[in-house]
Amino acid sequence: MDHTTDRTSVTRRDFVGAVGAAGLAALGGGAARAAEPGAPVTLALLGAAHIHTPMFLQVLGSRDDVKVRYVWDHDAARAQRHAAQCGAKVAKAVADVLSDGGVSGVVVLSETSLHAELATAAAAAKKHLFVEKPLGVGAKDALQIAEAVEKAGVLFTTGYHLRTIPKHLFIKENLAKGSFGKIVRMHCCFSNDCVLQGAFDGDEKWTVDPKWGALGAFADTGTHALDMLMWLAGDVEAVLAEIHSVTNRYPGCDETGQAMIRFANGMTSTIAAGWVEPQNPVSLLVTGTEGHATVFNDRLYLRTKKVQGADGARPWGKLPRGPEHPLLQFVSAVAGSKDMPLVTAREAASRVKVMEAMYVSARQHQWVKVAS
Repeated sequence: MDHTTDRTSVTRRDFVGAVGAAGLAALGGGAARAAEPGAPVTLALLGAAHIHTPMFLQVLGSRDDVKVRYVWDHDAARAQRHAAQCGAKVAKAVADVLSDGGVSGVVVLSETSLHAELATAAAAAKKHLFVEKPLGVGAKDALQIAEAVEKAGVLFTTGYHLRTIPKHLFIKENLAKGSFGKIVRMHCCFSNDCVLQGAFDGDEKWTVDPKWGALGAFADTGTHALDMLMWLAGDVEAVLAEIHSVTNRYPGCDETGQAMIRFANGMTSTIAAGWVEPQNPVSLLVTGTEGHATVFNDRLYLRTKKVQGADGARPWGKLPRGPEHPLLQFVSAVAGSKDMPLVTAREAASRVKVMEAMYVSARQHQWVKVAS
């Protein structure tokens, strides 16, 4: 199947029918538990459409205790290609994966429009879940996934890797200590030049096709910036956004955007994101009444009298050790580690809800309150 094939070829009805071939009720009987100490963690890919799939398989391949048993994708050629990369079997149906009690968890790397069907079915089958960001096309299906995960009691995380960067961990620690005084504002930018490089001209064309749940550049990259600020500052009360195209290389798909955020604590901050910027010099700024932290050209500059030596004159190098990549955190958690800083499904869903409000704001040209 071509990646740009109309979404109606894999509708919810077709998907549920495919799973039903093995019996939905029987899937729960194949429930996976945490791996025994020292035993390999057996995973499966549900979907392999995401641009990061090759890299994620390399990440999994870096662990001797991980085995990818299956790769499923509605595109048989794509499934075969990625299965060959990791030595896995090609699953002909989702049910083949979910009914296998030897599979502890699944990694969902499908088109965004399939996340809800795949993730809720996997949760019902008691499979631990890594779902690539964003969690869903909209707040409704993201919340559906979160509720399914919570009901099943399975492990979950997603790919918010900015949380693993030592500079960001250091800033979060100092926020908690009050090193910057009362916070005045924050800014986070996450951008790249995918459009300028034509990254979506080939196999990843679905990424810019709304029929496959493509949300646009601002949603795709901005979810990282949004998660960073919500991780640092908490819940969002209202948003005001401007989202647009610059090159119009993919008609109907936005390429960049900015948004103001009013947090529940009263602070106002900004995010920026997109696919048309070769460089991202100022990726994070946190400023308060007694100091600030800036990540400029990937270097942290810190100025506050509450931290010895933090005069802002040179890059700050005394940083904590960051945790593993989110996908490896997931593997470790499935293997039995109890201290992994996993992103909860509810957190991931809340980011989708706020981003959805930003798109509403951009259409209406006004502040939009985020539903509680």
